[in-house]
Amino acid sequence: MKYVIVTGGVVSGLGKGVTASSIGVVLKACGLRVTSIKIDPYLNTDAGTMSPFEHGEVFVLDDGGEVDLDLGNYERFLDVTLTRDNNITTGKIYQAVIEKERRGDFLGKTVQVVPHITDAIQDWIERVANVPVDGLSGCADVCVIELGGTVGDIESMPFVEALRQFQFRVGRDNFCLVHVSLVPVLGVVGEQKTKPTQHSVRELRALGLTPHLLACRSAQPLEQVTKEKLSQFCHVPAENIINIYDVSNIWHIPLLLRDQQGHLAVLNKLQLSSAPPPALDSWAARAERCDNLTIPVKIAMVGKYTGLSDSYLSVLKALQHACIACSRKLVLEWVAATDLEDRAKEQTPEAYASAWNTLKNTHGVLVPGGFGDRGVQGKILAATYARENGVPYLGICLGMQLAVVEFARNVLGLKDANSTEFDSATPHPCVVFMPEVSKTQMGGTMRLGARKTLLQTADCISAKLYQKDTYVDERHRHRYEVNPEMVESIEAAGLHFVGKDTTGRRMEILELKGHPYYVGVQFHPEFKSRPGKPSAVFLGLILAASGQMDSYINGVHPSTKLARSTSETIHPTPDYKHAD
Repeated sequence: MKYVIVTGGVVSGLGKGVTASSIGVVLKACGLRVTSIKIDPYLNTDAGTMSPFEHGEVFVLDDGGEVDLDLGNYERFLDVTLTRDNNITTGKIYQAVIEKERRGDFLGKTVQVVPHITDAIQDWIERVANVPVDGLSGCADVCVIELGGTVGDIESMPFVEALRQFQFRVGRDNFCLVHVSLVPVLGVVGEQKTKPTQHSVRELRALGLTPHLLACRSAQPLEQVTKEKLSQFCHVPAENIINIYDVSNIWHIPLLLRDQQGHLAVLNKLQLSSAPPPALDSWAARAERCDNLTIPVKIAMVGKYTGLSDSYLSVLKALQHACIACSRKLVLEWVAATDLEDRAKEQTPEAYASAWNTLKNTHGVLVPGGFGDRGVQGKILAATYARENGVPYLGICLGMQLAVVEFARNVLGLKDANSTEFDSATPHPCVVFMPEVSKTQMGGTMRLGARKTLLQTADCISAKLYQKDTYVDERHRHRYEVNPEMVESIEAAGLHFVGKDTTGRRMEILELKGHPYYVGVQFHPEFKSRPGKPSAVFLGLILAASGQMDSYINGVHPSTKLARSTSETIHPTPDYKHAD
């Protein structure tokens, strides 16, 4: 097994995850099998209880693991299926070591960071690296490992020490260290500054790790004099200094690595120089196609965490994947759900007017998942607007549940209908707490991971989009579900549950009869969307929003459909009437 370690310096948020993913893409394009591991030095055992404002979205894997969003990057870039063990945290390591100590496995020895914690880290890496993630038998050729945080952080020290030891355990020809660092430009001087990277590398070397490659992040391409200075003071050959400058879309990053011969530097270090050149033609075509999209499709994202795009990272990627398939340029309009509510009209009238103006001037509405009651009424109002005006709508998890609540209130006339998550005493509980879920333990107790959804009929838009007649397999993350006791009355009014779980008691997919596209899903389809294989329900939203649904259903690929004029006035479908 060969190992590529990606570390970061100077500041966090430089794009280590995308860099690690891109290295994996190029190596995979060279014919190698690649797997990935993310190390997060925080004490949480997983990301499940962390606020999206704190750490971005929680990415869910097939096995139900709640992990760091970078594992989403790995899965999308490499088209692999990772496990919860591919995300290592301080909490997991210490928990495993303490459990061994409690069992007496250390035979009375004093348990210490070195060697017990560092050994546990190395053992975990070797064990997980040998688990196949690409659907084939046997282990991968290369494992790309990203160490979260920045060099010098106190919480990452045990992992740095473990990796220092690991290079001797696996051998120098099986260990390649890539250090991602910032090369800033001071506004007044206008000169690319190498000192931050020099200090970062010096810190890394003092801890016993020497980078074999530098991946320098900058706004503009590095000047030759900058490269020479970095090479001289960081003890890295100039040809091993890769510049990852700002590009129009992240799919250009693997191409940057290839064009700068970054793959050769890695392959030579790992004694894999016999590998063929990377075959990235389809990747390059996708990156170019994304750059050349000009016809806009406006989607309103009505959510709670609109101040941080990483909170909905997989949703954004799924929208982009669908837009590329439909030859449309995504124009995402962020709408804070609270700004749509009646109280905002009194307290912040300008924000209220702006939010409604934005919502009414989009081609489609998306309400993503979330927790807590803040903004719930605004999301319900967005669902009402989309339902009554024939605007394409996609509700995910909470977005589906609130579509049911809205329908019960405004179509069935049950004005007090609600989810018990927000009103435990509601006389019309449309959404209820799942019976087997813990009400006291928060972490890892939801309905998590990949599960089958049985399609109730082949004559529904979801079956046609998935191109399946029997079932779909998607990932879940929820504590509440549609109340099965209300399903009959809801369906009688026109809102149909076309997908259910294997018991038939859990509602998984809803569609509104007679609406151009009004779909809600209990699962999170964004987690399985891939650049070349967009999620079916996201594709449906973009198809409907861009007027291409009929052609697609009739077997005409979206890209062959004549594009809508960019000057076309956006307005609801005039002859639409909701089912009643």
